[in-house]
Amino acid sequence: MFKIKLLTLLLVSNILFSCAGNKLHNLNNQYSLAYISGEYDGLILKNLLKSYLLSFDMYDEKSNLQIESSISHSSTVYITNIDNTSDRMKILSNLNIEIINQINKCRIYKFDKTLSQFYIFADSDKYTSNDKAQEEIKKENTESLVKLFINNLFTTEQKCVSSIMMIREKYY
Repeated sequence: MFKIKLLTLLLVSNILFSCAGNKLHNLNNQYSLAYISGEYDGLILKNLLKSYLLSFDMYDEKSNLQIESSISHSSTVYITNIDNTSDRMKILSNLNIEIINQINKCRIYKFDKTLSQFYIFADSDKYTSNDKAQEEIKKENTESLVKLFINNLFTTEQKCVSSIMMIREKYY
């Protein structure tokens, strides 16, 4: 009787573990980083991408799969209430990433996401809190977008979508 209960429990646990499996397609891929422009924002993006790829053992400088990325931030005044008592600055961050297979000369993955946050700003240029808040929000947005990219990278299948020559001809 005890053996039957034990075997039944083992069977149920095997079924539960097999259903809870996670599809991670790209754990064996290694990626390299292309040059990232954008001065300080580009440097933050490069450091975040490199550190997350290294932590998942997915970074190799000599890899044929190259990550080309760019980050841009824009800010606008954002008024939320009718009587205009509090002015807020809305910061939009856009991360654009393409993974290029250097051997086949084709794009295998594209990631383009936008994230926004806002802060209440002081009306004077003398307050450094405005600059500090803007800097912090840019860092947080960049880190959140990179985390989202890494999570999407695990779960999407990567295959040649289009040739690089065809992509570049559209822009010229």
